Amino acid sequence: MRQYEPDRLTPVEAAAMRRSLRNGRAAMTRRSLLGGALAVGGVGALSACGIPAAGKSQGGVSADDHSAKEKVVNFSNWPEYIDVDDSGKNHPTLDAFRKRTGITVKYTEDINDNDEFFGKIQPQLAAGQDTGRDLIVLTDWLAARMIRLGYVQKLDASNLPHAFANLSDQFRSPDWDPGRAYSYPWQGISTVIAYNKKALDGVEVKTVSDLLDNPKLKGRVGFLTEMRDSIGMTMLDMGKDPAKFTDDDYDAVIARLQKAVDKGQIRRFTGNDYTSDLSKGDFAACIAWAGDIVQLQADSPDVGYVIPASGYMTSTDNMLIPNKARHKTNAERLMDFYYELEPAAELAAYINYVSPAAGVQPYLAKIDKSAASNPLIVPDKAMQARSHAFRSLSSKEETAYQQKFAKLTGA
Repeated sequence: MRQYEPDRLTPVEAAAMRRSLRNGRAAMTRRSLLGGALAVGGVGALSACGIPAAGKSQGGVSADDHSAKEKVVNFSNWPEYIDVDDSGKNHPTLDAFRKRTGITVKYTEDINDNDEFFGKIQPQLAAGQDTGRDLIVLTDWLAARMIRLGYVQKLDASNLPHAFANLSDQFRSPDWDPGRAYSYPWQGISTVIAYNKKALDGVEVKTVSDLLDNPKLKGRVGFLTEMRDSIGMTMLDMGKDPAKFTDDDYDAVIARLQKAVDKGQIRRFTGNDYTSDLSKGDFAACIAWAGDIVQLQADSPDVGYVIPASGYMTSTDNMLIPNKARHKTNAERLMDFYYELEPAAELAAYINYVSPAAGVQPYLAKIDKSAASNPLIVPDKAMQARSHAFRSLSSKEETAYQQKFAKLTGA
């Protein structure tokens, strides 16, 4: 029997993953820095012997649903990506869900990197085994891969009335999951231009072109090691659509960024460690994640942001139910709970990412008026209209594009 290695990481992608564990989104919790890099596990698991081809595994494979008798949901999420009470031990929204439904949520913060987590669960899924998890949260590109490989279950819409009714139009129908048949967003992630007003010293920054071309910013500009964010923002600036681009479009963006690297305009490509550079003024301006900027502004009055007229990139972290999950109905009820507007508001008030629930603003205002009026947390219609998502990539494209981006960034 031949080995099967679905979407196996190339050496370039593996290096990028390790880099992410050190200083990317994986190294920064959603509200604070993790206390050290995690060991890179799971990469070798992708090449384990005896894993059947994806074509031999049917999508939407469920075990007998034990939800009625076993009042539990096993939920895996990223660190510090949920509300916590003052004791730091309890999650008020999960407690409210349990009190109302009688369903206990066994909540585990064991997703620290998309690829690392995929390597952990992929052998079980490919072998048609239960992962021990009923609900997982993955970034959109990996959610797309999971759906493509048939590793997640189709959702029962009858268990998701609030999710269907309240999902923001901005996130309703991505190309990798039209109509949200397999996933619902946990939170949205916006990519914008951030700046340090003091470091700019009067220099105006409104566009990605300003970052790449203004000689007054030479050596004081940062871009992200996340390919889709840096490429996507530059692509928009060049008048191209990240949802429809060609190989030639991608190469043109690489060439433009390479020119900026060669002339020393870009100081470096970073993960979440850009927050320190930005706060200190080592970066006068950079490509940044909106959730970080909301948090930085609380302590750094010089930090601001710009939404370019050309638009900005948006992505999502998404809830999915793996194949063979024992408690599918319970998991769907929990997913739906977070689209009720009061719990959605409580979550948004704590973690400061983009709420995917339309209509959350008045409920959020009761908790935190400043958060409710912040377009980085609750985008208005005009801002939503300027958001763009990076299109789905085939395995071949993923490998080729990551190799070119790695060469650009010096990975």
